[in-house]
Amino acid sequence: MGKNAILIVMAVFMFYSCKNEGAGKAPKEIEKQEVTYLSFGENIKADNSISNAEMVEKYKDLKEGDTLNVKFSAPIKEVCKSKGCWMRLDLGNGQESYVNFKDYGFFMPMNADGREVIVNGKAFVKVATVDELQHLAKDAGNSAEEIAKITEPKYTLAFEADGVLMKE
Repeated sequence: MGKNAILIVMAVFMFYSCKNEGAGKAPKEIEKQEVTYLSFGENIKADNSISNAEMVEKYKDLKEGDTLNVKFSAPIKEVCKSKGCWMRLDLGNGQESYVNFKDYGFFMPMNADGREVIVNGKAFVKVATVDELQHLAKDAGNSAEEIAKITEPKYTLAFEADGVLMKE
């Protein structure tokens, strides 16, 4: 019986020592997965884009009539629900950039709200008239009551994109 007890103790010891075999080892390196994008408009590359927070700082230096060639990334807050002919990008802290597309040469998918994009083109500031704002509200599918509430022009952080990359 002493022989069997020794075998049982050895089996239990081996069982527990095998369970901790991976302990103390460095974690495996995770392979970097390449991000893929859908491209709209001109072909652009994802590199050298600035963040939406950095873009807010760039807008602060612009006056009406100024333009700035830039590429930045931001989440889509809203896309035109009529045909995808404009989008609003979230710049953070309640600010947004209104984006239209150069020569209306391309449109975004109407269901792209919330997706991350990189836009390339010209940043500028403008004062949007009441008529423009009401037209945009109509395109967004707002009710007649909501559209009627638009009675004052609005200072707009605008962008004309010649190319857009959207994360798949």
